[in-house]
Amino acid sequence: MQPNTLLDAILDEAGISHAGLAAHVNQAGRARGLSLRYEHTAVARWLKGQRPRGQVPDLICEVLAARLHRPVTLDDIGLGVPGEPSAAHTGSLSGFVERATALWRSDQQRRPHVLGAPAVTGTPAVMPVWEWENPPEDVDVSRGGRHRVTPGDLDMLRAARTHYEQMYRKAGGMVTRARIVGFLNAEAAPLLRGGYTDATGRQLHRATGGLVAIAGICAYDSDAHGLAQRYFHQALRLAKASGDRGLGAYVIALLVNQSLYMREHRQAVAFAEAALRAAGTDITPALASDLYAMQAKAYAHLGDGTSALSCIRRAEQSAERIRRGHEPDET
Repeated sequence: MQPNTLLDAILDEAGISHAGLAAHVNQAGRARGLSLRYEHTAVARWLKGQRPRGQVPDLICEVLAARLHRPVTLDDIGLGVPGEPSAAHTGSLSGFVERATALWRSDQQRRPHVLGAPAVTGTPAVMPVWEWENPPEDVDVSRGGRHRVTPGDLDMLRAARTHYEQMYRKAGGMVTRARIVGFLNAEAAPLLRGGYTDATGRQLHRATGGLVAIAGICAYDSDAHGLAQRYFHQALRLAKASGDRGLGAYVIALLVNQSLYMREHRQAVAFAEAALRAAGTDITPALASDLYAMQAKAYAHLGDGTSALSCIRRAEQSAERIRRGHEPDET
């Protein structure tokens, strides 16, 4: 189960406690002739990813809509009906932004169900990589928000990525994560919800993707692997929106490294192959060398010495083409 950060965020926005939500849901249920006896522990389970039964998701929407004085849908609270099409915004870039920023806020507030969530495996782990590699592409990422994003805003995000990467290298992930997540909430989130053209939006998503990748590295360094994986998946979606295949390949390299740590060796091989295949000429020699080297390690763990040796040779060939000063920051 993945933590329901959307529900967590909207409860925070509504200023309602776990016990308060449970009591209001019970009351709303009585108005429908239902006998409900939920307590705060039930809400905690919902936040961990458990889906409430029966009419309860609709009751939660009803309670929160009354509290916020606006419509609240099942998709808004992370409880869209499984197997049915979601509301139009849910699969869109704007829907992704809301889910991403909800995670940032939950991380900053140190919600236990977010910090302690395990990494997913199988299809949920593979789908973000598949979606990055395959169509559809984001044809237009422009947005009509109130605050117009400026070149100065983009420069600020890029400078922040450099700053937090250096902080991570000097102080480690545990110290850096709180600071970079605070920055994402305070600075990046309002910009993503702002107004921008398609061209500016692509630069914005690229700059934010670089920051989110660092947040994932910091979470990995803090041994919060489920959280790290979610940040990497977010960075991959941002890379797709930016149109920068090289950034996407870099993020996949982070996922390959995590897969090796988790002993998901076949997944590591497949992810590395996807990055090398999809990035094509956009991949740099240093990144290609890293991917081939990690692929070799995965093959070795699988007992395939021939493939491991082949990847080592490719890693060496790529390393010979590295030119200092010509590699991007994310390598």
